[in-house]
Amino acid sequence: MEKITLYEFESPSIKISMEIYFNENNQLIFDGYDIGETVKDLMGDSDYEYYYTIEFEEVKKIAALLGADINDKMAILLAIEKHFNGNDAYSKFGNFMKKNNIIYEQFTWI
Repeated sequence: MEKITLYEFESPSIKISMEIYFNENNQLIFDGYDIGETVKDLMGDSDYEYYYTIEFEEVKKIAALLGADINDKMAILLAIEKHFNGNDAYSKFGNFMKKNNIIYEQFTWI
Protein backbone atom coordinates (compact mmCIF):
# COMPACT_ATOMS: atom_id res chain seq x y z
CA MET A 1 0.00 0.00 0.00
CA GLU A 2 1.59 3.22 -1.16
CA LYS A 3 0.99 6.29 1.00
CA ILE A 4 1.62 9.94 0.32
CA THR A 5 2.25 12.37 3.15
CA LEU A 6 0.34 15.62 2.68
CA TYR A 7 1.61 17.26 5.84
CA GLU A 8 3.91 16.39 8.70
CA PHE A 9 5.01 18.57 11.60
CA GLU A 10 6.65 17.90 14.91
CA SER A 11 7.51 20.16 17.84
CA PRO A 12 7.89 19.53 21.57
CA SER A 13 4.15 20.18 22.07
CA ILE A 14 2.54 18.58 18.98
CA LYS A 15 3.03 16.04 16.22
CA ILE A 16 0.78 16.19 13.14
CA SER A 17 0.59 13.66 10.32
CA MET A 18 -1.76 13.59 7.29
CA GLU A 19 -1.55 10.85 4.65
CA ILE A 20 -3.59 9.61 1.73
CA TYR A 21 -3.68 6.10 0.30
CA PHE A 22 -5.90 3.44 -1.20
CA ASN A 23 -6.89 0.59 1.12
CA GLU A 24 -7.49 -3.06 0.27
CA ASN A 25 -11.13 -2.26 -0.62
CA ASN A 26 -10.05 0.26 -3.28
CA GLN A 27 -11.28 3.17 -1.14
CA LEU A 28 -9.33 6.40 -0.91
CA ILE A 29 -8.39 7.14 2.70
CA PHE A 30 -7.33 10.56 3.99
CA ASP A 31 -5.86 9.78 7.39
CA GLY A 32 -4.91 12.46 9.91
CA TYR A 33 -3.47 12.20 13.40
CA ASP A 34 -2.48 14.91 15.89
CA ILE A 35 -0.91 14.17 19.26
CA GLY A 36 0.67 16.18 22.07
CA GLU A 37 0.14 18.81 24.76
CA THR A 38 -1.30 21.35 22.31
CA VAL A 39 -3.97 18.84 21.30
CA LYS A 40 -4.74 18.14 24.96
CA ASP A 41 -5.10 21.86 25.68
CA LEU A 42 -7.45 22.36 22.69
CA MET A 43 -9.42 19.11 22.69
CA GLY A 44 -9.18 17.77 26.23
CA ASP A 45 -7.30 14.63 25.17
CA SER A 46 -3.75 14.22 23.94
CA ASP A 47 -4.60 12.66 20.59
CA TYR A 48 -7.03 13.44 17.79
CA GLU A 49 -7.72 11.21 14.79
CA TYR A 50 -9.66 12.25 11.70
CA TYR A 51 -10.21 10.73 8.30
CA TYR A 52 -12.24 10.65 5.12
CA THR A 53 -13.17 7.46 3.30
CA ILE A 54 -14.13 7.84 -0.36
CA GLU A 55 -15.47 5.03 -2.53
CA PHE A 56 -13.71 4.54 -5.87
CA GLU A 57 -16.72 5.71 -7.94
CA GLU A 58 -16.42 9.06 -6.15
CA VAL A 59 -12.62 9.04 -6.51
CA LYS A 60 -13.16 8.99 -10.27
CA LYS A 61 -14.92 12.35 -9.95
CA ILE A 62 -12.02 13.74 -7.93
CA ALA A 63 -9.53 12.48 -10.53
CA ALA A 64 -11.48 14.12 -13.36
CA LEU A 65 -11.69 17.44 -11.49
CA LEU A 66 -7.94 17.38 -10.78
CA GLY A 67 -6.95 16.19 -14.25
CA ALA A 68 -5.58 12.81 -13.13
CA ASP A 69 -5.83 9.50 -14.99
CA ILE A 70 -8.62 7.50 -13.29
CA ASN A 71 -6.75 4.27 -14.06
CA ASP A 72 -3.57 5.35 -12.28
CA LYS A 73 -3.95 5.41 -8.49
CA MET A 74 -0.56 6.97 -7.90
CA ALA A 75 -1.40 9.78 -10.36
CA ILE A 76 -4.59 10.41 -8.37
CA LEU A 77 -2.67 10.53 -5.08
CA LEU A 78 -0.08 12.88 -6.57
CA ALA A 79 -2.79 15.18 -7.97
CA ILE A 80 -4.41 15.36 -4.53
CA GLU A 81 -1.01 16.08 -2.96
CA LYS A 82 -0.41 18.90 -5.45
CA HIS A 83 -3.70 20.62 -4.61
CA PHE A 84 -4.15 19.75 -0.92
CA ASN A 85 -1.11 19.94 1.30
CA GLY A 86 -0.07 21.85 4.36
CA ASN A 87 -1.63 22.16 7.80
CA ASP A 88 -5.09 22.90 6.37
CA ALA A 89 -5.10 20.00 3.87
CA TYR A 90 -7.90 18.15 5.66
CA SER A 91 -10.32 21.09 5.72
CA LYS A 92 -9.40 22.20 2.18
CA PHE A 93 -9.97 18.70 0.82
CA GLY A 94 -13.29 18.43 2.69
CA ASN A 95 -14.45 21.80 1.32
CA PHE A 96 -13.43 20.71 -2.19
CA MET A 97 -15.48 17.53 -1.89
CA LYS A 98 -18.53 19.40 -0.53
CA LYS A 99 -18.32 22.02 -3.28
CA ASN A 100 -18.14 19.32 -5.97
CA ASN A 101 -20.79 17.01 -4.49
CA ILE A 102 -18.34 14.20 -3.79
CA ILE A 103 -19.87 11.61 -1.45
CA TYR A 104 -17.59 10.61 1.43
CA GLU A 105 -17.62 9.34 4.98
CA GLN A 106 -15.99 11.40 7.70
CA PHE A 107 -14.81 10.18 11.09
CA THR A 108 -13.18 11.93 14.02
CA TRP A 109 -11.99 10.51 17.30
CA ILE A 110 -10.90 12.51 20.32
